[in-house]
Amino acid sequence: MKKKDDRQDAIKNLISFKEISSQKEIIDEMKRQGFKITQATLSRDFKQMKIAKAASYNGKYVYVLPNNIMYKRSQSNNSDESKENNGYKSIEFSGNIAVIRTRPAYAGSLAYDLDNRDFNEIIGTVAGDDTILLVLREGVSQKKILNLLSQMFNTK
Repeated sequence: MKKKDDRQDAIKNLISFKEISSQKEIIDEMKRQGFKITQATLSRDFKQMKIAKAASYNGKYVYVLPNNIMYKRSQSNNSDESKENNGYKSIEFSGNIAVIRTRPAYAGSLAYDLDNRDFNEIIGTVAGDDTILLVLREGVSQKKILNLLSQMFNTK
């Protein structure tokens, strides 16, 4: 019997490279790979690994890894293409606040990415389904924020 770490690595691999929309699909594939797994075990793994469902490019809901929303699945290694496919749509500024618009179900993951970059210029984020509120430090220019965000998103 294969170990928990091996099982969870196999789950991560499946979710990273295939659009999977049901636990049954994962269980069937895991069994093909030699894992004995029940739906209850898979649910516990999902909870521990913080796996959720998000809308794919075609509108179908599929399993995704935290901090690895759809752009991580891109078949191309072109970084400009991955920036365009990360869910980012637009940004607007008002004083020391910025509002980022995203595709539905992308805001939480993108805000998580921003928070984990430890940008000193961004005090914090609040995310909804398709909107991220950025609170910026006093005196930080819009240009500076756009330069920071261009490291992650196509902000043009």
